[in-house]
Amino acid sequence: MIGLVVGVAAGYVLGTKAGRGRYEQISKAARAVAASPATKKVVAVGRQKLSDSLNTQPKLEPLVPLDEETTIFVTHEQLRRAANDR
Repeated sequence: MIGLVVGVAAGYVLGTKAGRGRYEQISKAARAVAASPATKKVVAVGRQKLSDSLNTQPKLEPLVPLDEETTIFVTHEQLRRAANDR
């Protein structure tokens, strides 16, 4: 908690010394980075990976279609084990 207070205080002091012009320059650069397609893609991939890691239900992959209406699904782990056993 003390570290947070010290960090905020240091940021405030340095920010006031730099002035409004520097604030506008940093703010403009931050907006440009945030609006970048590359940044948006990295954020989307990161969100998906986080969502996948937090999901408690296993992902299912089709294994064998029995007929036009019936397909057997298995988890990624089972599919990986089956591939390694071959």
